Amino acid sequence: MNLRRDVFQAIADPTRRAILLLLASQTMTAGAIAANFDTARPTVSKHLQILTECELLKQEQNGREINYHINAKKMKEVADFIEPFRQMWDDRFNKLESIMKKYKSK
Repeated sequence: MNLRRDVFQAIADPTRRAILLLLASQTMTAGAIAANFDTARPTVSKHLQILTECELLKQEQNGREINYHINAKKMKEVADFIEPFRQMWDDRFNKLESIMKKYKSK
């Protein structure tokens, strides 16, 4: 049975989010990524596999090593999906702030 990986299931895991944060600023090998975690290297490899399958990461072969980097296009799709929710919460917090300012001045 071939299961399709879902981006939001992938980013629901805190370790995978941490991997994405690591790779946000630089390309890294699996070993370099694994060195940042207190888990077995095969566990980190599984996380990398999931992130790659849902296209949040891309692999680039460099000799014997595989470098991982963020797939900016896929990350933008996630950001575009989340944007209306962010705007909604910004509006709600701005309204709350104005109510609090009125309450504080009384």
